[in-house]
Amino acid sequence: MEKKRYFTLEEANNQIPWLAERVRRIAEVTGDLARLRRELDAIVRQSRGNGHSGVDQKLAAKRRETEVIVDRLSQLTHEVDELGIILRDLDRGLVDFPSLRDGLEVYLCWLAGEERIDFWHEVNTGFAGRQPL
Repeated sequence: MEKKRYFTLEEANNQIPWLAERVRRIAEVTGDLARLRRELDAIVRQSRGNGHSGVDQKLAAKRRETEVIVDRLSQLTHEVDELGIILRDLDRGLVDFPSLRDGLEVYLCWLAGEERIDFWHEVNTGFAGRQPL
């Protein structure tokens, strides 16, 4: 069993530039997935109206494109996870860094767009329990 990683505030803040780039890329990829979902829905609606003419090839191409994008999203989230950083909300760019505070496990909390980590919360309180450092 792998030992859990705890970040000091300095270690977590040192990850912010790298993490901000990953979160930006994740947002781009999730946007691409949303676009593909709309395109797939449009193709399915079209197939209902015209008897499936040429739809199978369009669907197959969109499915392949979707697989590539899902693989990219998986790779990006895995890179973050491998460091022991917890992605909480991909849409908002909400991230937690496990840390110790007075011997208790807490999370250093970062939200995309913040320059550094200024908040922490107890493990069981989540974003609503954010407190200034």
